Amino acid sequence: MPRVSQDHLDARRRQILDGSRSCFARFGYEGATVRRLEEATGLSRGAIFHHFKDKESLFLALAEDDAARMADVVAEQGLVQVMRNLLDAPSGAEARALGADWLGTRLEVSRRLRTDTEFRERWAQRSELLTAATRARLQWQHRAGNLRDDVDVDVLTAYLELVLEGLVSHLAMGLPAKHLGSVLDVVEESVRRHRGR
Repeated sequence: MPRVSQDHLDARRRQILDGSRSCFARFGYEGATVRRLEEATGLSRGAIFHHFKDKESLFLALAEDDAARMADVVAEQGLVQVMRNLLDAPSGAEARALGADWLGTRLEVSRRLRTDTEFRERWAQRSELLTAATRARLQWQHRAGNLRDDVDVDVLTAYLELVLEGLVSHLAMGLPAKHLGSVLDVVEESVRRHRGR
């Protein structure tokens, strides 16, 4: 039997994550049955669970994948840019990763954090990635003299994360996004250092 290349395994894993993202976003964790996951990914349960131990491991991997993508954007452009990407998400797989499907997955993570202690413990090990990237970016901005210095970096990190959570909830509820770009301008301005003060 021929060996499967690592590239093939990586592509299959990506196919599973991309398909399951829309399934979890549409049906929630409980509603994303194995049959629905098979339909969304175009793969059999054997193929799906060859890559992931169980549905919870798949969901955690998906949430971790989304956090890693966001952390990459944060490292280069900051957390406010992640929020702008959510507002401006065009069509396509990358946009869905930080668009409507991502929002659904993010809300499902929030719901499970409130209701499932075991999930909360497993997620805690993964959730620090985005916080660490945000803190590192703010520390870099502080050293460059671009960040206000009257508020601790950890407080600014928590502030931006709260704004992100509020934006996610707002968009997920389908509320109007008309002025949210301007709101993000205010948020960005609120963490900047203003010369001459």
